[in-house]
This record gives sequence, structure tokens and C-alpha cells, in this order.
Amino acid sequence: MLGPTALACIWLGSEPWTMLIAIAAALLSWEWVHLCGYRTRALPGLAVPVAVFAAGTLAVVERPNGALLLLVALWVVAWWTADRGRDVDRRGQPPGWLAVGVLYIGLAGIALIELRHDNAAGQINVLFLFLVVWASDIGAYMAGRLFGGPKIAPEVSPNKTWSGAVGGLAAAMTVGAVTAMVLAPGGTGRAAAVAAMLGVMAQGGDLLESWIKRRFDVKDTSALIPGHGGLLDRLDGVLAAAPVAALLAYALGQGQPLWR
Repeated sequence: MLGPTALACIWLGSEPWTMLIAIAAALLSWEWVHLCGYRTRALPGLAVPVAVFAAGTLAVVERPNGALLLLVALWVVAWWTADRGRDVDRRGQPPGWLAVGVLYIGLAGIALIELRHDNAAGQINVLFLFLVVWASDIGAYMAGRLFGGPKIAPEVSPNKTWSGAVGGLAAAMTVGAVTAMVLAPGGTGRAAAVAAMLGVMAQGGDLLESWIKRRFDVKDTSALIPGHGGLLDRLDGVLAAAPVAALLAYALGQGQPLWR
């Protein structure tokens, strides 16, 4: 359900895509706040979705620099709000963890909005990002199951192996190169290199999410998707790779595919 919905919104334009990101940001913020043991209907938990949506609004009206500055400022406010009079939060963690969600979700949200709002190249860049991240996840799972071998970080994620990491990287590079050939021929080698970078970030995001769940002693971030956990579980790779893709798009300039 998530895949076809995302692909349809990418294809239809920046407005449907922005609406989808807004819904995703709301659900991700809800998951993060509840993971920290708070509620989104009152402070300090309310500070997370408010900060994410305020910064996202500036991104929608093409003020990315202002969005980033506002996000950092509201992160400080969220940290201060959560920190008042508390040594630990309601899950036994330092209260600053609540504020981490502002940057964790907010940066990715701004990045995804900015990527798609480039009318000339936004569609193919966001499509490239998602196909590469999905390929990395699938390739890592299949290679890990098939070859097994030494674990990457057994204390963080006991199921992730080095063979899976290599398989995920190979799948990301292959899909990135093929996607570039189909969407904007030329620069296949650069597309594979960019896909490798995004694939590494996606796998890093997966490990980060596993470490966070270990920290909070939970199996899934929520039960939002029956049998699959929450959106944070499903989008961990995208949350890590999207800011890198947006930085690359910014460096290349408007209208340029990520591999040019």
C-alpha cells in the first residue's frame, strides 16, 4: 500500500507529494512522541509536530534556508520544553530525546519537499531516491538470508550481516544505474556512484533505527502497520538518505538529475 501510494504522488506532482509528506510527518511525529512516552496533544510532546510542520511550511513556500533555521530554533525550544524540571523522560531516557525527533523527522521532511518541488527534475530525483532505497533494503535482506555470515553489529541488530550490506549496496547501484538509463540517459557510472552513497546512508539509517529501538527497549516504533511496525520502521532508510540527496541536488542546481 505504501509503495504504490508514494509512486502515484511522485508522478502526479508536487502538490499531492507535499500532502503525502504532511501526512507522513504527522504520523512519524506521533510515533516519536509516543516512543518517548509523551502525548502529541499537550506540551512537551506537542512541540515535535508543531516544529516539523512549521519548518515544512517554509519549505513549501520555497524558503529552504529559513526552514532549516526555524527547524534548529524550534529544536532548541523543544529541548528546553522537555528538559524543564526533568532528569529523565517517561521512558527513563534523557529528556533531550524528545527534541531529537524534531531534527530526525524535520530534516528529512524538508529534504523530500525540496527535492520534488524542483519542477524540472524533481520527479525523477525523488523516484531515483526511493527506488535506490527500496533496492538497498531488498538486496540486503535477500543477500543476508542467502549467504549469512558475520554480523555487522550484533548488539544493535543481530540479523544484519556483512553479506547483506554488500548485497544491498550492489542492488542499489544496479537499480540506480538502470533507473538513470531509463529516466535520463547518460552518466550511468555517476548514477551508480550516487546510488552507492544513498544506499550506504539508507543502511546506516536502518542501523540507527535499530539502535534507537534498542535504546527504548521496543521491538517496533508502533503498531501502525500491522505486522510491519510503524512508519519509522518502514522509512528509516529514506529518513537518512533524503537529506543527502537534497544536499546533492542543491549543489548541482535546479533542473539537474542527481547523477549529472
